[in-house]
Amino acid sequence: MRRKKKEKRELVLDAIYESSLVSKLTNYLMFSGKKSTAQKVIWGALEEIKKAKKTDNPVAVLESAMKNITPMVEIRPRRIGGATYQVPREVQPDRGFSLASRWLIGAARAKKGKPMAQKLAEEILLATKNEGAAIKKKLDTHRMAEANRAFAHFAW
Repeated sequence: MRRKKKEKRELVLDAIYESSLVSKLTNYLMFSGKKSTAQKVIWGALEEIKKAKKTDNPVAVLESAMKNITPMVEIRPRRIGGATYQVPREVQPDRGFSLASRWLIGAARAKKGKPMAQKLAEEILLATKNEGAAIKKKLDTHRMAEANRAFAHFAW
């Protein structure tokens, strides 16, 4: 018998920007349940973007960056007859957002010598221009999927 479908929980919108994207990113950034610290970092990054781009809506910049980072395909390992093949698969929207968030935050954390809000803002601004470590990760994933396209018939 199949399990029940997992229910999506209602997401509380961000207090300042009233955006579900900002609140999701806050949850991904959070360490050890310290949500207020994560919110301060995200809000600081959005303020940096507002200053750098001279725009009233930094959430739109964040949305375009996330759209640029989100992958179309990924590779999943599949074991067939004693061999493990890297099988390219299309990415579902939720999974795409989760990968994009992870790559964006990971790229920001990898930078050294600046406050996290500043590093995150820089990475978001680079992603809007299709540059930076998060975009590189997406391109590497696409390249791997293209190289393993011969195993696409194993995807089922």
